[in-house]
Amino acid sequence: MTAGSSVGAMENTTAAGHYVDVKGLVKWFGADRAVDDVSFGVPKGKFLTLLGPSGCGKTTTLMSIAGLHAIDAGEIRVGGVLYTAPAEGIFLAPEKRDIGMVFQSYAIWPHMTVAENVAYPLEIRKIERSEIDARVADVLRLVGLGQMADKLATQLSGGQQQRAALARAIVSRPRLLLFDEPLSNLDLKLREQMRLELKRIQHEVGITSIYVTHDQAEALVMSDEIIVMSKGRIQQKGGPREIYARPVNAYVSNFIGVANLLKGRVIAVTAPGRGNVEVTAGGRIAQLPCRLGVGMAAGAETVISVRPENVEASRQNGGGPCLEGEVIQAIFLGNCIDCRVRWGEFEWKVMAHPRAGLKAGEKVYLRLDPEHTLAVQP
Repeated sequence: MTAGSSVGAMENTTAAGHYVDVKGLVKWFGADRAVDDVSFGVPKGKFLTLLGPSGCGKTTTLMSIAGLHAIDAGEIRVGGVLYTAPAEGIFLAPEKRDIGMVFQSYAIWPHMTVAENVAYPLEIRKIERSEIDARVADVLRLVGLGQMADKLATQLSGGQQQRAALARAIVSRPRLLLFDEPLSNLDLKLREQMRLELKRIQHEVGITSIYVTHDQAEALVMSDEIIVMSKGRIQQKGGPREIYARPVNAYVSNFIGVANLLKGRVIAVTAPGRGNVEVTAGGRIAQLPCRLGVGMAAGAETVISVRPENVEASRQNGGGPCLEGEVIQAIFLGNCIDCRVRWGEFEWKVMAHPRAGLKAGEKVYLRLDPEHTLAVQP
C-alpha cells in the first residue's frame, strides 16, 4: 500500500446514500482474525455505535477507519473518498483523512490552557489567528467550557477534560468523528450526564459519528443505529428499539439488556412469522405461541427470548397458555418488584408491578405475551 497514491482515484459515491461505507473489512493480527468480513454504512450526520465485549473487533474496526491500522482486505470510503483499498494499493495516511477522534484517555496537554489545547489542530493547519480565536470561542461555548478558556487543563475535572477533548476534535470541522470508549473513565453519574451532552453536541454540529463502547446503556441512549459485534463479526445492525425488542439471536438478546433465554424447538408455524415452540426444563413441558425469527421452520432448534418486563406474574390462573412456578426471590425496587420464579430447573426473571405484592415462596402463574416472545437463532 502506498500513501498519497489514492488521492487521484477517489471521487466515487458511496453505496445506498451512505456517507461512510465499509465493505468486506478484514484485519489480521498474526494468526488472529480480529475483524472478519465486516461491512456497514452510515448515512451523513448519523450516530452509529459499535457495541460488544472486549476483543470483539469494534476498536480494531474504528482504528482501521482512522487509518491507524492497515487492513488486510476490504474498502473504506468516507464522503465518496476512498481511504483504504489494499487490493488497489490505496492507503490514505491518517493525517489526510480529516477525522476527529476522542479517546478513552483525554489526551490533552497539561502544560497548555484549555484554549491552547483546542486551538492546536487549527494552528498546525496554519489557519489565521483571528479565525482560530473565533472558532475556539464558539466550540468552547458549545461544550460548556466558555468560561474556562484560560485555565490549565490540569485544573479541569474529568468531565471537563473530556469536553475539552471533544472541543479539540470538532474545532477543525472534520468530515467524520470517531469515539473510542470516551466515557469509561468517568464515574456513573457523570457518565450518564455526558451521554446526553455528547448526543446533543453531535446533533447540533451534525458531524457523522462512529462510537465504540461495551456499555449497552450508552449505545441505547446515544445511537441512531447500533452494530452488535462478536468475534470480529457483525451479529446485528439496527436502531436501538429494534436491537432491544427484536434481537436476531441469543447472543444479541443476552448482550443487550436482560432476557430470559430458554432452549426449545419449533413445533408448528401458524402464520407468517408466527408459531409455537415447545420448551422443557426439569421435567416441565410447555408450548408457547411466539414470533418466529428468520429461518425458523417447523422442527428447528431455537431459543425463546423474553424480556422480564414482558412476563406477567399472577396468583390466579386466568386460563390460556401459562407456566406455573414458585417465587424464589422478590426484591422491591420502588417502581417494580424484581422477581425470580422457578419453573422446573429454569429461573424466570420477572419485573412485576409493585401492586402485585409478590413474595418468596408463593405459587404464581406466568403469562408471556406472544408478540414479545421471540424464537431466535441459538
